Amino acid sequence: MEIFDLTIDMFKSYILVLMRVSVVLFMLPIFGGKKIAIIIKAACAFSISLVLLPVVLPDPSLFPDDPWLAFMILCSEIILGFILGFIVDCFFSGIQLAGQMIGMQMGMAIATVVDPNSGIQSSMVSQLGFWVAVITFIVLNGHILLLFAIKESFSIIPIGALSLQTGLYKPVLQFASDIFIIAVQIGAPAIAALLFTDVAFALTAKVSPQMNVFIVALPLKIAVGLFFFGLTLNMVLYFMRNYLNNFLHMMKNLMSLMV
Repeated sequence: MEIFDLTIDMFKSYILVLMRVSVVLFMLPIFGGKKIAIIIKAACAFSISLVLLPVVLPDPSLFPDDPWLAFMILCSEIILGFILGFIVDCFFSGIQLAGQMIGMQMGMAIATVVDPNSGIQSSMVSQLGFWVAVITFIVLNGHILLLFAIKESFSIIPIGALSLQTGLYKPVLQFASDIFIIAVQIGAPAIAALLFTDVAFALTAKVSPQMNVFIVALPLKIAVGLFFFGLTLNMVLYFMRNYLNNFLHMMKNLMSLMV
């Protein structure tokens, strides 16, 4: 029996590939956002799974025969997708955090917008940094490296063979701490410039009390913050290139701790 020129065994293998690919894609910070329609996500997952099928071709005997086994395999794939998506999300979250801190220093804490990806409110500076990081990620072929990492996951972690080792927690916590390190490294120049601007206005208010410092400070701090944040965005290319150079090695080491 054939279904769309696929034998039953190949169809079972395709479902196994689709299960992992769809979960990983839906967990990614860019693709998993609420802004992208569900039907588009599903179409991409079906297409990518069809492309990966001849390459990975998992054993069709792994296809679960009972609902409980299917549920267990699905849970293991969700955990795998969550971990891989979290690692990718750490870098983008660091840039967003840098933009959030700069926006607070600029006095734009009230001027927030709803992030279409996460559905929560964030500053406009944070959104600007996030989308610059997304564009840089795509320009440097990060999406291709991500697909290659998904392909390698089938050889490192077979379907249903997920096993969380004790050594996995340390690198995951390290990635989580890197969010704050990246945020400070990227946002430090703009935050320092805004701090010196505050000091300058404080001295001005002390020397010339009749001057209304608050009227002048707000637009000037916004201008200084945007100027220095624009300069620091050039650092995103440097950080992104280093991140992607170690991406496959990092993913393989991480996945080796899941079997």
